[in-house]
Amino acid sequence: MEEKRNALPENAHRELKPGESYKPLLSAERNWTEVTPYSVTVGLLMVILFSAAAAYLGLRVGQVFEAAIPIAIIAVGLTSALGKKEGLGQNVIIQSIGGCSGAVVAGAIFTLPAIYILGLEVNFMQMFLSSLLGGVLGILFLIPFRKYFVKEMHGKYPFPEATATTQILVSGEGGKGAGTLLISGLIGGLYDFVTSTFGAWADTVSTTVLRAGQVLADKAKVVLKLNTGAAVLGLGYIVGLKYAFIICCGSFLVWLVIIPLMNLLWGGQVIDLMNTGITQTIGEMGPDQIFKDYARHIGIGGIATAGIIGIVKSFEVIKSAVRLAIGEFRKGSAPSQASERTDQDLSMKTIVFGVVLTLLAVFAFFALGGVVNNVWQALVGVLIVAVVSFLFTTVAANAIAIVGTNPVSGMTLMTLIIASLILVAVGLKGNAGMAAALIIGGVVCTALAVAGSFITDLKIGYWVGSTPKKQETWKFLGVIVAAATVCGVMLVLNKTYGFVGDQALVAPQANAMAAVIQPMMSGGGAPWLLYGIGAAIAILLTFLKVPALAFALGMFIPIDLNLPLLVGGAVAWFVQTRGKDAAVNEARHGKGTLIASGFIAGGALMGVVSALLKFGKIDWFLSDWNARFGEPIALLPYLGILIFMIIASLRAKKNR
Repeated sequence: MEEKRNALPENAHRELKPGESYKPLLSAERNWTEVTPYSVTVGLLMVILFSAAAAYLGLRVGQVFEAAIPIAIIAVGLTSALGKKEGLGQNVIIQSIGGCSGAVVAGAIFTLPAIYILGLEVNFMQMFLSSLLGGVLGILFLIPFRKYFVKEMHGKYPFPEATATTQILVSGEGGKGAGTLLISGLIGGLYDFVTSTFGAWADTVSTTVLRAGQVLADKAKVVLKLNTGAAVLGLGYIVGLKYAFIICCGSFLVWLVIIPLMNLLWGGQVIDLMNTGITQTIGEMGPDQIFKDYARHIGIGGIATAGIIGIVKSFEVIKSAVRLAIGEFRKGSAPSQASERTDQDLSMKTIVFGVVLTLLAVFAFFALGGVVNNVWQALVGVLIVAVVSFLFTTVAANAIAIVGTNPVSGMTLMTLIIASLILVAVGLKGNAGMAAALIIGGVVCTALAVAGSFITDLKIGYWVGSTPKKQETWKFLGVIVAAATVCGVMLVLNKTYGFVGDQALVAPQANAMAAVIQPMMSGGGAPWLLYGIGAAIAILLTFLKVPALAFALGMFIPIDLNLPLLVGGAVAWFVQTRGKDAAVNEARHGKGTLIASGFIAGGALMGVVSALLKFGKIDWFLSDWNARFGEPIALLPYLGILIFMIIASLRAKKNR
């Protein structure tokens, strides 16, 4: 009879005492069932489903959700329903392969859509190779640092996402959780499907729906907007009140202070900081236009500076990790069988060979794939990819280990600035330079996103007792499938919505990337003053111990996509503070997390379905109805899903 394993050891989350060691649930002395046709197949299905969902949501609202928790719930539920023996080890493999989805998606959609935004061309193979090669580099660069982050620093990093996912995997209550996830997914999916496909109500409510609000927007340039989507609401719940509030503070500073102040001080002036041919005065622009042409650049400066500050803060981590990696090199390629099963990695010889081979593939891609003009420029591009990816990999892993959030967009912005300056210096400018810089940035961005995500998988495996070597080997297959899926979805969404125009997908990070490199590659100026203001704000926030990256993202992402985060965060705070029993509050918050995850997955997946319908020229959208009644009506169903989330969460009882 299989032994019941439904709780981690007592020392799983604390620092070990001298002479003490951590013993995982699956003992190192035995070879457990992990990689099977079942676990690999289900893992790849999860990659496809959640890559499509994450790509849509990321391009629509600029936030890529991590699929680890929903995938873990589904894995446990399926394994239990099918009566699989030794399911825990297989579920870790499912989650690890499936977790490639959000990471590869982030790497692709944060950079590659900028090529479309700039009016350039990119084909499927270029996007696929950019995502694939970046993902492979991220895995290879992280493996030497696994022992440092996962084992040597045991108990010193909280690993919030890994903690939650591991608890789901070992709790044995996946059936109940999977049911909640399914119901909320159906509700969230139907809700967002009705909005995006039929236009029964507006997906955004603005203060301009009132006459007084319209006057305020016209005269004072003050406006507030709220996206009413279920997926964005669920995202806010998981982000939590603290970070949602910080993000919204960044939005409030821009939309309620900076934009009105610009209108007040320079309303009658034409200000063209980047020599792009602006002819309108500030006063003639609407709040959205002022934000797009000016205010968002302050957020870009803040994001880039926050990324630099993160690297400086992580210097000791990088140094320690490099020292550990050098120690591994000195040991040589001893047979992995000499160590315990739970401590076996791919050999350093394999990693070095893999890195060299991948970098050669990157060189060939740049030189022969139409990315750059000559071999010299291809070599420069490879050096940028190798150095930046290696240095920032540890920063990404460190961020995930501490707060569960990977500041990949800020680090990628800095990569683009570095790449653009270097490429211009070697003679690559204009449209060709912009496309090359963005593809190079895509490789780096994917490497950083995958590395950050993978450290979570490896920590889960460490707690459970999986074989790291198996996780590392099969992660490559997940990256291949995720890269193909996200690039296919991106092509469909570009054909359906596009990335420019009134109905375009928001793609905020990609817009930021385009805004950064266009002036540098086109011979125009750059809004250095606005970047400088953003940098000063980030430095001040860091001095005040306020998370600068979150605040800067709030300054950059449109306010209608930030306010729902605050609403969702407030719901999370409410449901976990109503009871006097801490265990009850924890159970309620856990139930709310399942509901929020369902909203995210269901809403995003049905968004892809809606996009496919429009791609197939099937248009059921009620344009006239939505324009006349959409905003007033939207508040009613939005309140409905809010009430559902609160009531369903409060009904949860503590686990016994």
